[in-house]
Amino acid sequence: MLGDDDFALFKDAVKGVKKIKQDTFVAKNEPRRKVSEIRELKEQADTLFYFSDEYEPMLTEENEKVRYRREDVDPYILKQLRRGNFHPELFLDLHGLSRENAKKELASLILACEREGIYCASIMTGYGTGALKYQIPRWLVQHPKVIALHQAPREWGGDAAILILVEQPEKADYKR
Repeated sequence: MLGDDDFALFKDAVKGVKKIKQDTFVAKNEPRRKVSEIRELKEQADTLFYFSDEYEPMLTEENEKVRYRREDVDPYILKQLRRGNFHPELFLDLHGLSRENAKKELASLILACEREGIYCASIMTGYGTGALKYQIPRWLVQHPKVIALHQAPREWGGDAAILILVEQPEKADYKR
């Protein structure tokens, strides 16, 4: 609490000071965007990778179990995927999505795996009409970051899921 002496001392110290009038306003160049607009723009940027519906890759289908590996990847990796040696850290459920939404979600999943350093992910296609179950592997092989995929083992979804391995960027060795 200020006493009368303190208040008088303050008044004496500020004697002759004028109040400054703030009457200038500098407008920003762009109006502020809503959070929903920012989120939508971010999602669009994340899903810029385009999956072609016309591309027909040479997928190996053994007993209707789809599998694929890039040419520069060891063939043993498919056996490891089939056995369930890789444990998915991210799961994407595409049940009930349209083809366009499924494409966007796939691109986002691969980007999320790359950003988070996740090597293995599971994509739940479901059974349904089989349209997504058939098309998803054909989209995935087009992405340069997908190094292998295989029908998931029973514990990770079986025939209704696909396990993918996503290439991770090389970690730079920093010298201190």
